[in-house]
Amino acid sequence: MNIPCILIPALIGLICGILGYLLGRMKCNTDDSLAMTLQADLDACQINTKNLQARISALETEMAARATITAAAQSFAVPTAAHLTFDPDLATDILGQKIKENDLKIVEGIGPKIEALFNNAGINTWYELSEASIEKLQVILDEGGENYAIHNPSTWAKQALFAYEGKWQELKDWQENLRAGKE
Repeated sequence: MNIPCILIPALIGLICGILGYLLGRMKCNTDDSLAMTLQADLDACQINTKNLQARISALETEMAARATITAAAQSFAVPTAAHLTFDPDLATDILGQKIKENDLKIVEGIGPKIEALFNNAGINTWYELSEASIEKLQVILDEGGENYAIHNPSTWAKQALFAYEGKWQELKDWQENLRAGKE
């Protein structure tokens, strides 16, 4: 039997086995460092999340405090309907038509159907209309359908405020410059 024919493959196998073992060990060490890096990133993200949650809580507390202060200030600053009296004779003299209190139709651009939409949405007075945002009014109109969605309520709150405050001449002057309730 020829010994070199047996010995050479055995030595090559042994060398390949040792190289495979060493390469595998090196690969495992690399995976451990990657896992350690990922764990460090995860820990940093968790700390950042806790910090952000604490900041959100602080901001929510601050917003609640400001809302309370704002509500308290508004309760003192905003006049209610009881403070302003409606003078139908003055309104009739200036506008040249008989006016009923809280008739939303005196607002240029609002007719009976739009008034009914607003009444159904909880806007029944000039004051409530004057406090409504343009976005809220547009949502009400959009929900009414295509025929109402085309209207532009951008001046309605200001017109309603004039009516609420009894500023009939200012309302009349401003309405003369409007076209279908638009500037």
